[in-house]
Amino acid sequence: MSERAPAGRRVAQLRLPMPFPNDPAARGRSTRAGRVLARLTVAPALLIVAWLAVSLPLLMAGRYRLGPALALFVPVAFLTLKAGFWDRTRLELTVGLRGPVSWWSTGGVVAVAVAFFALEAAMCAEQVVVRRDPASYVQFATWLKDHGRLPIDPMHWAFGGHDPALEYGGPAFYQVGDQVVPQFMAGLPMVLALGGWIGGTGAMLMTAPLLGACAVLAFGGLTARLVGPRWAPLGALALALLLPMQWLARSTYSELPALVLLLGGLSLLLDVRDLETAAARVRAFLGGLALGLVLLVRIDGIRDVLPVVVFAGLLAARRRPTWPPLAAGLALGAGAGLLEGYTKSRPYLEYLSDSLRPALMLATAVVAATIALAAALRWPPAGARLRRAGAALARGRLPDLAAFGAVTVFAAFAVRPWLQTVRRAPRTEDDRLNVSFIEQVQRINGLPLDGWRQYSELSLHWVAWYVGVPALLLAALGAAVLARRLLRRENGEWVLPFMVIAWTTVTTLYRPGITPDHPWASRRLACVVLPGMLLLALWGLAWCVRRLRRTHRPAAVPVALAGALAIVVPIAAVSWPLALRPTEQGELAQVRSMCRKIGPGRSVIIVERVTADRFIQVIRGMCGIPAARTVPEATESDVRRVIDRISAQGRRPAVLGAAPADVAGYGAAEQILHLRTRQDERTLTSPPNGTWPLSMDVWMAEPLP
Repeated sequence: MSERAPAGRRVAQLRLPMPFPNDPAARGRSTRAGRVLARLTVAPALLIVAWLAVSLPLLMAGRYRLGPALALFVPVAFLTLKAGFWDRTRLELTVGLRGPVSWWSTGGVVAVAVAFFALEAAMCAEQVVVRRDPASYVQFATWLKDHGRLPIDPMHWAFGGHDPALEYGGPAFYQVGDQVVPQFMAGLPMVLALGGWIGGTGAMLMTAPLLGACAVLAFGGLTARLVGPRWAPLGALALALLLPMQWLARSTYSELPALVLLLGGLSLLLDVRDLETAAARVRAFLGGLALGLVLLVRIDGIRDVLPVVVFAGLLAARRRPTWPPLAAGLALGAGAGLLEGYTKSRPYLEYLSDSLRPALMLATAVVAATIALAAALRWPPAGARLRRAGAALARGRLPDLAAFGAVTVFAAFAVRPWLQTVRRAPRTEDDRLNVSFIEQVQRINGLPLDGWRQYSELSLHWVAWYVGVPALLLAALGAAVLARRLLRRENGEWVLPFMVIAWTTVTTLYRPGITPDHPWASRRLACVVLPGMLLLALWGLAWCVRRLRRTHRPAAVPVALAGALAIVVPIAAVSWPLALRPTEQGELAQVRSMCRKIGPGRSVIIVERVTADRFIQVIRGMCGIPAARTVPEATESDVRRVIDRISAQGRRPAVLGAAPADVAGYGAAEQILHLRTRQDERTLTSPPNGTWPLSMDVWMAEPLP
């Protein structure tokens, strides 16, 4: 079918895909507000793709420096944005939007994102002392910013060479032979390093609110594409008000760039779904690349992108011209993530081997099955039979059974706590530490002691805490109606998003695979589950409003307003107690003061375990001072031997501990860090609504020559 531009000139022909036709009247119209919305909501993902595309080769070559990175990034970002915004007809960019776009919709989404950034920047945490993941990412990025290579040099020479009484690793920083290898994938640290180059550690921390605002912006764009532009500001507001989203955007968590890439990649693919132009093929490649690069940020993104493999196979079966670039981009991005993981973060992947190996085997099976299915559908004899069978199923009872199945899945997860108690016996030292941690939280929460409990049976209740029961019920309605309509070959724009949401939500809720204290455990829901529930709830509400408009038109607007309040108010009620309560304040200033008090020319020996866990990489990275820790069986005579070896190198030894008693045997004790702040609350059976005190002290002794 042909379209006409406003001026009357003919533009590129758009052919609708056969299996899931959309109503042409529902497609977006070429308005300036629509083009701005389409561009703004995919721009963050495109920029992250461009940055990772130039950063990873430099990191692999050991030349990750500001000059080369910027020299490559500027032209690559220009070309990426130009390709992502390619629109010769002034229609292609907006064809993925569900209806006309006004400036109110575009401005509302932008206003919510800007307000979210302002709030999160004001509440931004300063997690630089290694206790949990955010500070680990900051220290990883700090090393990259200053040294541009991996692994981390433990600087044995500063301690007179190897000594059996010393170790150089700690939590999130594995000692492997003569080197220290940071935990986690390098995607987020490479993004944070750019902030560090621009404005030091403070700008690095401020990257988190910026990424959070980009995620809110991208979610508004995806809402406009799947639900409708009029619902986009409400979608952005609902995500911005979510407690897990606010919590994530105040610290450097990997879920933030992963969410931007996921939402932006889905939006790019929705924009080209009805197109067969060269621009569509280019954007399909960029969408696949964005989705594949999720693995470079979070290795468990393997699970999230498996439905994209199946979707690419369906496009191949229908001979859609966008499937080769989509498959190529997805393979390139995922391959880049696996390459970095197995070359630069291998100890981390080995630590995750119990869950990673099954995920890789499943991914291999899905790829093989998808290739076989696409080949069968493209082979005329088999393809004709399969299509006839599919058409018969679509006309039968299967769509109704799918709707019933969607509701049943929600109900099963809802009653799971009364049918199952998930427990797991510890198998490793980390597991045993986790058991002790859970028991400690149980004592504080007044719960029965059982460190083996995982609380996974409460996973849907976690979702209800954060999105509210009304939104959860609307999501169940939306999932049921969409499952039925998709099997009846309607609402084709939802095929890929529904596959991603359904697959990841079910697998995540069944086995969250995370320490179950909140808000920590909510990060497992933040990438797909919570945004997916909001999308389904908004679509369910919009579906109800559309039906009312056809039958009882005067009731449509009141129902829409009531539904919007039913979604937003419970979300805001849960997040309000913590919305204006910052945590982890003062760490950056205290660490900088500690670095000055230690002084140059030192070699630091940390003799107390908790202090070593928290500060060994902080001292080595942010202070630029060689640091080591004593092994558990080290004696005072071992420490004195190391002190003598340090002095023989012409350096000044320093001994660090958590209390004066830890270091008094080596010289006069001096307090070099004294921090009193607040940290996140840890709850197991209810949503968090407060904070806990946090104290840290570091004492230093300078041994006399």
